[in-house]
Amino acid sequence: MAPQYDAVVVGAGFGGMGAGIELDRLGLSNYVILDRESDLGGTWHVNHYPGLAVDIASVTYSYSFEPNPYWTRLFAPGAELKKYAGHIADKYGLRRRMRFGTVVDGARWDEEHQHWVVSVAGGETLTGRYLLTATGFLSQPYTPPFPGIDSFAGKIIHTTAWEDDFDLTGRKAAIIGTGATAVQLVPEVAKQAQALTVFQRTPIWVVPKIDTAIPKPVQKLFDRVPATQKAARLFNTSLLEALMVVGVLHYTQAKPLNKAASLLAKAHLRTSVRDKETRKQLTPHYDFGCKRPTFSNTYFRSFNQPHVRLETNSIDHIEADGIVTADGHKTEIDTLILATGFNLWDVNFPAIEIIGRDGVNLGKFWRDNRFQAYEGITVPKFPNFLSLNSPYSYSGLSYFTTIEAQMKHMGRLFTELFRRGEHTFEVTEEANAGFLDRVTGKLGTSVFYGGDCSTARSYYFNPHGEAALLRPTSTLNAHREAVSFPLDDYVYGKSA
Repeated sequence: MAPQYDAVVVGAGFGGMGAGIELDRLGLSNYVILDRESDLGGTWHVNHYPGLAVDIASVTYSYSFEPNPYWTRLFAPGAELKKYAGHIADKYGLRRRMRFGTVVDGARWDEEHQHWVVSVAGGETLTGRYLLTATGFLSQPYTPPFPGIDSFAGKIIHTTAWEDDFDLTGRKAAIIGTGATAVQLVPEVAKQAQALTVFQRTPIWVVPKIDTAIPKPVQKLFDRVPATQKAARLFNTSLLEALMVVGVLHYTQAKPLNKAASLLAKAHLRTSVRDKETRKQLTPHYDFGCKRPTFSNTYFRSFNQPHVRLETNSIDHIEADGIVTADGHKTEIDTLILATGFNLWDVNFPAIEIIGRDGVNLGKFWRDNRFQAYEGITVPKFPNFLSLNSPYSYSGLSYFTTIEAQMKHMGRLFTELFRRGEHTFEVTEEANAGFLDRVTGKLGTSVFYGGDCSTARSYYFNPHGEAALLRPTSTLNAHREAVSFPLDDYVYGKSA
């Protein structure tokens, strides 16, 4: 009983599109890409709130094999990323393999027929020889269960469900959250709202943003002489690597670099915010890098405006017309904006129910036995399965470095599979355990364990207290291992 598809890919963001491009390169062109949203682009389709932009320089935030010479700014606005995603889908013929508005309920390995059975909301099932999940790291929005939130009589809007025609003029607004999204959004809301209160649980490290328009002549140069854009990409990537690998992953050996970064952020705060008490409240008490820092030239300055207030007392409950904090103070509002981020560890790893060989549930396996994935992509007892957003997979600071390393891993694995004339693969328990031991050992010198992260409340940490998101090696190492991992780390078998 042959499956309907060579592969079923879940997610039509940049990860899923990268998977599709690699499948085509491998000759596995009979695949389908499923996505619950109405269009492609993943986070760049879902998110379109005011101020949205990449927080990685544009020259680095793209596929290396498909650079975009026409970014308009050093940090491109979100709309340009959405446009770039459309360009990729069209150029590589991906759109015709995509199905939107398709909610995947789960997938299970059919041992008898040696393929995956994917269940779609509405009762439909699809079968594929291979299953690839590309649901992203930040795809499951989180709304804390604030007591009384259902009684709020005003407007509630989550940043992942922004309404472009929503007018904030004259509104008394509150933003809950001070992560990277809020840092971009606060200055924009402050321009319109009559009053804005920002509810902060944990301050964030913010450094100056060296952002400017990219002149047309430079764009044309990038287009006509691609080597110039490659050079810009290499320079920026090297800076990111220095920050990530040395300052964060090798914290204990390079504390001065980490401290220099925090001093830069503190100086930026000191020169931006006039009120001493507000500066104190905006200063993190955890080491730089414990949670993802961000860039902004306008976030801190927003708090100088008389109609913008920072609230650091914890929220006790929400009433019909306001928010009451633990000290009993009530902030009257008519608009509640939730910049409360995403739920990674409870519902994102994995984002759908996946049942492998012998009935093993991937989510339960991870929660009962630590979060783990060999080279950040495969898991024992899950044949013909590639998880493109997995524990210990995120390499570097640009998501595209992770995507391309995983594409290379796919290429090497499937090439060997075909060479052997086999149809199934599964990583061995020994190889997986060895990789887990290696990455957790390397993390011992990182800021996550060597620094003070006790007050960070960082999504880098899972419920077990492990920093299981980032791969603690250089991007070069990740890419080198993607094309040189031992082929015998997998077992290969024939299809039924």
